[in-house]
Amino acid sequence: MHIDDRFERVLNRVDEFVIEIPSWGFANTGTRFGKFLQAGAAGTLEEKFADAAQVRALTGATPSMALHVLWDLPGGVDDAPKVKRLVTEYGVRAGSINPNLFQDQEYKFGSICNPDGNIRRKAIDHLLDSVEIAMALDSQDVSLWVSDGSNYPGAQSIRKRILWAEEAMQATHDALADGQRMLIEYKPFEPAFYFTDFADWGMAANLARVAGPKALVLVDTGHHYQSQNIEQIVAWLLHLRLLGGFHLNDRRYADDDLTIGSIDPYQVFRIFHEILSEPSSDVTRDVAYMIDQSHNIKGKMEAMVQTVVSAQELFAKALLVDRDRLAELQAEAKTVEAEECMREAFWSDVRPVLKTWRERRGLPKDPLKALRESGYVEKIERERRARNSSLSASYA
Repeated sequence: MHIDDRFERVLNRVDEFVIEIPSWGFANTGTRFGKFLQAGAAGTLEEKFADAAQVRALTGATPSMALHVLWDLPGGVDDAPKVKRLVTEYGVRAGSINPNLFQDQEYKFGSICNPDGNIRRKAIDHLLDSVEIAMALDSQDVSLWVSDGSNYPGAQSIRKRILWAEEAMQATHDALADGQRMLIEYKPFEPAFYFTDFADWGMAANLARVAGPKALVLVDTGHHYQSQNIEQIVAWLLHLRLLGGFHLNDRRYADDDLTIGSIDPYQVFRIFHEILSEPSSDVTRDVAYMIDQSHNIKGKMEAMVQTVVSAQELFAKALLVDRDRLAELQAEAKTVEAEECMREAFWSDVRPVLKTWRERRGLPKDPLKALRESGYVEKIERERRARNSSLSASYA
């Protein structure tokens, strides 16, 4: 097909967008109410790597897979050789390392912010172990989501917990090697409903500043109040040079973990626009994009491929914005014209351009169709069905 100059510029920059996929996106996961098990869900780390390799082969945009310490490396750093073997076998890098500070019974009243010093020490030791795992696997990022908080006024000292959080972040930061980063995530509520210790981007930014220069903020697009202007938060973090990465998903009510762009694609487009508007490549070069979705209803493999393709499309649309023209219109306060400059890019159909990009790289023009025609989903369902069916009694 013929590609005009406007779309040719997009073609030349699509390679800039790579996105990490999560190991838990291939496994049986659910809500606090239970799980809907899938025949083809991955039950071992090797199966997760196999699925991730298939997604990479179809999309060309997912070179790494995020790992969860307790779910993927229960033996800690001793499991690193096994992971390295799988990396070599499947051609998918070990991505961000995600500690678990929410699962153990001791964490009922918090992990790094628990009033019991022994429990705080246990949580910090887990963070330090996670840094060691990242070093062993040559992983750049240790991504921290801390579920600590409280449900009732007066039940916990907010101020003391700030100090304990700062101590934990500093200890983790000091253990990082050169080239490693610590990404601090925030969430306004759930599982705590009176206050969450890392509740918004300002708290995360302060903790990053206190910890040191290797600490940055991680933005989860589902972790915000209704109608919050996430792209403004992104602009501030870019301005402060504190934007480390994203966990991308979508939401209708609260932290729904829905497919990227399924509810509000314009928001994701606007976020990408803010990043691409940053004049300094030093600020945006290492921004990490990761999918953070766990599907009960959609098929695991189909959901992952669909999500990667959707993210590519929205990134490509943001590349189309005529930012020089937009700056002129903004300077002249031409509101409607400036908005139309954005809307023109958003409503452009970039799917033919991405098909051309895939053709040039020897990838399937339609990754989701190619997955369906490959027989891979049917194959893993045959191989894994018996095991996954046997788990159903646990959730009856």
